[in-house]
Amino acid sequence: MKTLPILLLLTLVGSLHAQEYLGELSANPYAPDSTGNPYGQYGSPYSPNSVNNPYGQYGSPYSASSAKNPYTTEAPRIIAQDGTYLGRLSANPYAPDSTANRYGPYGSPYSPTSINNPYGQYGSPYSPSSARNPYASRGPVIVSP
Repeated sequence: MKTLPILLLLTLVGSLHAQEYLGELSANPYAPDSTGNPYGQYGSPYSPNSVNNPYGQYGSPYSASSAKNPYTTEAPRIIAQDGTYLGRLSANPYAPDSTANRYGPYGSPYSPTSINNPYGQYGSPYSPSSARNPYASRGPVIVSP
């Protein structure tokens, strides 16, 4: 029944017709939906829907909707399990909602909505809803732009 909360979460965030579920942003190498699982659908470097696939739409350094393109402004979105918007999973250090922007609300190591805040709910290695906790089972969800 894990898909029902995810569908409800996507409904709260926006319309379902343009968004695609890209897994959970998680350091857990054993969770099936984790981007940290190199053998799972969303963590494999060979899966078409993985942000870790350097030749795929969401992992290529050249794709406009990729997390690894340092020039994109249309990177995948990160949504916490509680519905909080956590910015875009992006390598662009200048985009205002990028997790790579150290001065923005989603990339700053001091912001409460940042996955880069080691003391915050979404970036702590001990929080159950953190992207950085290797044992978390409720990591933030990644959806396509």
